[in-house]
Amino acid sequence: MNLIWLIPCLPLFGFLVLLVAGRKLGDPGAGWWGTGVVAASFLVVVKVFFDLLALPEEERSLTQTLFTWIPSGSFKVSIGFLADPLSILMCLFITGIGALIHLYSIGYMKGDEKFSKFFLYLNLFLASMLLLVLGDNLLLTFLGWEGVGTCSYLLISFWHTDPANASAGKKAFVTNRIGDFGFMLGTFLVWVTVGSINYADIGPAAPMIAAGTATAIGLLFFLGAVGKSAQLPLSVWLPDAMAGPTPVSALIHAATMVTAGVYLITRLNPIMAQAGWANDVIAWTGAITALVAASIAIAQTDIKKVLAYSTVSQLGYMFLAVGTQNYVAGIFHMVTHAFFKALLFLGAGSVIMAMSHEQDMRKFGNLRKYLPVTFATFMIGWLAISGIPPLAGFWSKDEVLAGAFNAGPAGPVLWFIGLLVALMTAFYMTRVVIMTFFGSEKWRLTDTPHEVVESEDLESSDLVTASVAAAAHGDGHDDHHGLSPDHTPQESHWTMTAPLVILAGLSILGGAINLPFGSDFKHLEHWLAPTLAYEHELPPVPVLVLLAFAAIAVASLGIFLAYLVYSKQKIAAEKIERPVLAHAWYIDETYAKVAGGPGEAGFQGLADFDGTVVDGAVNGVGAGVLGIGNRLRPIQSGLVRSYALGISIGGALLLAFIVTRMNL
Repeated sequence: MNLIWLIPCLPLFGFLVLLVAGRKLGDPGAGWWGTGVVAASFLVVVKVFFDLLALPEEERSLTQTLFTWIPSGSFKVSIGFLADPLSILMCLFITGIGALIHLYSIGYMKGDEKFSKFFLYLNLFLASMLLLVLGDNLLLTFLGWEGVGTCSYLLISFWHTDPANASAGKKAFVTNRIGDFGFMLGTFLVWVTVGSINYADIGPAAPMIAAGTATAIGLLFFLGAVGKSAQLPLSVWLPDAMAGPTPVSALIHAATMVTAGVYLITRLNPIMAQAGWANDVIAWTGAITALVAASIAIAQTDIKKVLAYSTVSQLGYMFLAVGTQNYVAGIFHMVTHAFFKALLFLGAGSVIMAMSHEQDMRKFGNLRKYLPVTFATFMIGWLAISGIPPLAGFWSKDEVLAGAFNAGPAGPVLWFIGLLVALMTAFYMTRVVIMTFFGSEKWRLTDTPHEVVESEDLESSDLVTASVAAAAHGDGHDDHHGLSPDHTPQESHWTMTAPLVILAGLSILGGAINLPFGSDFKHLEHWLAPTLAYEHELPPVPVLVLLAFAAIAVASLGIFLAYLVYSKQKIAAEKIERPVLAHAWYIDETYAKVAGGPGEAGFQGLADFDGTVVDGAVNGVGAGVLGIGNRLRPIQSGLVRSYALGISIGGALLLAFIVTRMNL
């Protein structure tokens, strides 16, 4: 257990080495070094996992304190790491999938002029995320929280010479600052209420926190989670995060950053157990976000953008689970989603590489002929996210839906929304598969549709429009894809296909960690039990079986409908791919108009008020004091005889006053 500190420090050490010697290591040396330190961190996590597993359940929580960070009276914060079932589970898939993404990046980023810098950022990203989940107090978690936010900015805008990519990074950074405001206020309120920000103190004190205070704490931290995990109304940054290289998308969308919000709410579950209706807010926000994002994904033509909106939708599932206090299902879906979403993003990256960095699915088709490994593994990811048994996604999604169904009076409504999202998910993912791997080879046609940027988008210079325009430039290497009619796609290098095969295996077998066939099969539930203060009850077995069959039927219906539309052309795609969905319900455009119109005018008014009224008042006080001083300055002549005369006159006046009062 003394090795806990090595888990975040190994990627941090890798970052420092790349900072000093990255250019000398070059391509592929820097990539192999960055991959190696993350793989070493994964091995340390495995060792710590088995050490914890060997302990009795009630002892599986160990803190390793390195040193005192902030000693300030009664407020003391240490650099300490908490190894318990929740944090170590997070570390397992963060380092495991992170290592696979690093390996994939060696092939994907080959030849890039900033090859070593890319792995420098990746190592720092992993170190920050590990600090976030291992920190034993809220402030250390916040340090990692800000670290992943900074790295997301650096990686999303990695090809920053394109203004659209740079704007996408700024959009992510600015949006997340809104969530950070909630995190900070929540931390302050915990300190005032509990007298400590250490998780070891928060848990025992939580039952004594007043319901109103717990609700406020829960809502504030949920605001932080909404920003980091891209829930409505702060979900707009995540789809544009695809402006960065595809491995970045896989890392952000699957294994790191966006899972931080779900982790935070789960970590604070003792407080959430007292937070009352704050949990309802979380559940409904997750359900609505899942529904809206899934509907948007139906009409996107960029393969990465479909997967990005899919991530927002699947995160909504996770918040639906934690909002109904079904934390095991939320974490279960987080783990399986990490498997199949990393697989899908990396598979999309393999397709993009084979198609000269083209991302428009309308220019794909029949790629199964040229990319057999990518096709086979992508198909597994498609079935997993669609919820087809026995793949991992079915088991975790089904548990989320079952938990929602049993969540009080609103449960059936939440379950129905989740079921509708499952239908949409199977539909849009089948659409991706058909458009990409089946049908005619559309890039060979001269009338292949091209992405058109509307004039209203070109007229605006705001962050939203610039980041949306990034999709038209592809995946960054240059603005000219070079996709000609005589182009022949080729399968990716083994450094890219090997991670796909491993992730495909995990997407098949990952559901085995928590099967609903009795207590002996619920390994994840037993593992997380020591960290959870609330145990959510699922419906009776007969109801569970009916709900499972309903989920399978709905997923199958979604696949069949997509087959009719995009393979058989029985239904016109235009009837489904409505402009309002292609424009993401005009949420981005609305934000842009508000921010660029009344928003800008309002903030300019505040700035003017500050400059004229606030600064004017302060400057006026200063000017008044200066004027009085200037008038009193002649009195201070420095002549002793003048001071003596003043004293004499003052003494005489004082004596006269006393004599006068005595006579009275």
